[in-house]
Amino acid sequence: MTEAGSTVPRRELGRLLRQAREKAGIGLEAAASDLEWSRAKMYRIESGQTPVRALDVDQMCRLYNAPPDMTEVLISLAKESKSKGWYHAYGEIIPRWFELYVGLEAAASRIRTYEYAVVPGLLQTPEYASAVVRTRPNVSDEEAAKLVELRGERQRLLSRKRPSAPILDVIIEEALLHRNVPGMAGQIDKLIRASEAPNVSLRVLPLNGRLTQVVVSGGFVILDFPTVGARSAEPTTVYNEGLSGALYIDRLEEVRVYAEVWKTLTSQALSVEQSRKLLHGIKEKHDD
Repeated sequence: MTEAGSTVPRRELGRLLRQAREKAGIGLEAAASDLEWSRAKMYRIESGQTPVRALDVDQMCRLYNAPPDMTEVLISLAKESKSKGWYHAYGEIIPRWFELYVGLEAAASRIRTYEYAVVPGLLQTPEYASAVVRTRPNVSDEEAAKLVELRGERQRLLSRKRPSAPILDVIIEEALLHRNVPGMAGQIDKLIRASEAPNVSLRVLPLNGRLTQVVVSGGFVILDFPTVGARSAEPTTVYNEGLSGALYIDRLEEVRVYAEVWKTLTSQALSVEQSRKLLHGIKEKHDD
């Protein structure tokens, strides 16, 4: 039997359906009874173990009094959960305001991210984030402000208490630190401060580094999730963003390729202490 494809959309669908039910104040068994389903079916849906028909999702949303925009998102996810592979195109299948990645990021226990062009969103200053989002075509001032605000909200997870803040391991290319971006000195300051947090590791790949497989893959994020007993509640997922959308990968053999690339990057990057020293030196040049 071949794999049906990425489980990401149905996992997120299950999570959002559970949140909608809990917000409505309806218990699992009560919802199952009202929908004339078994408790086991409800559990499989909410844990992302099985695809769900769009018709069933619509029925659940009506029971939970979910807002129309959220119902649209959930029905879209239901349709995508049955596809062979999954490619999320912003503003087409799912409304622009909804970002599937944000939900996965918030649920992760460890986030490994490699960037070659820009500072990762979790570590961006508002000024730097504004410059980045304005590189998108036809973005309005209102959209840019919302995207910057979203980055700020995402960053709260690095200092949250419950559940425990995730571990953030970052590897960035030195070249991106030399770019002429507004507020770059302040951005490097933020990187230095962030690198001193107990749950954050920031390492830099120096300019004289060797070429690796990342020249093909580009930037990517590897998300690991909390364990329940001896097993992870959700499979490790790779997020790879492009110009027209984002690719979500959770097939074991494909994730393993990215894990090997990460291993190569860690062997070539400067240590945390060396990286911090380099950051201080580059910041002085931006202050000039």
